[in-house]
Amino acid sequence: MKKQIIDFILYLKVERHYALNTQQAYERDLNQLLNFLKTQNINTWPALNEQLLNTFIMQLRHKNISARSIRRYLSSIKGLLTYLVNQDQLEHNCAVQLRTPKIAQNLPSVLNYEQLLQLLKASSTSRFEYRDVAIIEVLYSCGLRVAELVGLNVSDVDLSEGFLKVVGKGGKTRHTPLGGSAQKAIIKYLETHQASALFINKNGDRIGVRSIQNMIKKRALSAGIKVNVYPHMLRHAAATHFLQSSHDLRSTQEFLGHASIKSTQVYTHLDFLELSKVYDKCHPRAKKT
Repeated sequence: MKKQIIDFILYLKVERHYALNTQQAYERDLNQLLNFLKTQNINTWPALNEQLLNTFIMQLRHKNISARSIRRYLSSIKGLLTYLVNQDQLEHNCAVQLRTPKIAQNLPSVLNYEQLLQLLKASSTSRFEYRDVAIIEVLYSCGLRVAELVGLNVSDVDLSEGFLKVVGKGGKTRHTPLGGSAQKAIIKYLETHQASALFINKNGDRIGVRSIQNMIKKRALSAGIKVNVYPHMLRHAAATHFLQSSHDLRSTQEFLGHASIKSTQVYTHLDFLELSKVYDKCHPRAKKT
């Protein structure tokens, strides 16, 4: 059973081009399922049934695993069983009928423009300060996921046309506009750059996701921003500001690289909240009596 999990994760990597974090999460989930099945004396995937899966999910609930995490567990399990069916190693997917827990929709946190400017203030003229400013500019200018940013190469930057080639989820490539400020930040950073990867660490290797997370958190604290700032907040801010100016949900979807417009629709709620704040502050008929 372990071999089928290893083969499935390899399939996600090679055929589906899943992000490394997703591969690792799926592998952890499936190994936990495997440990559970051993306690039930289940040694083959065909012996798995819906009742056993429901018991496994119930155990996760009793451990106070969040609904969001349980959804990911189910996605991992369904994906593996579908893979085994397609490989003729299983007759049917017994997880198909399992109900996915609902998730309360929490609107993503968004940085305002003044906070963004604080993050972009250069504290020195070192090349790594230029790098950090360029990272923040590109994350915001292009609305990138941090995993997309770390995968960028110098050859992906087209400064003459003002575009950036991005490899997103599932290995899908998109071209996104690169704002003027981001272009200037990249040019300044590239003056002392000799690697093929666009953003590198002090050892000359491609920078990692964790390093970017730590860098942005540290800059936010230094700037006196009191909320917990993480890279995805820059993507949320880019999406919200793009939608507010364009009023075009489809264009926002393409800008973000969302496969489904449902993923983009959350930003219509953010747009409404921002509109409400402006209305309450500025409109003469908004004042409560």
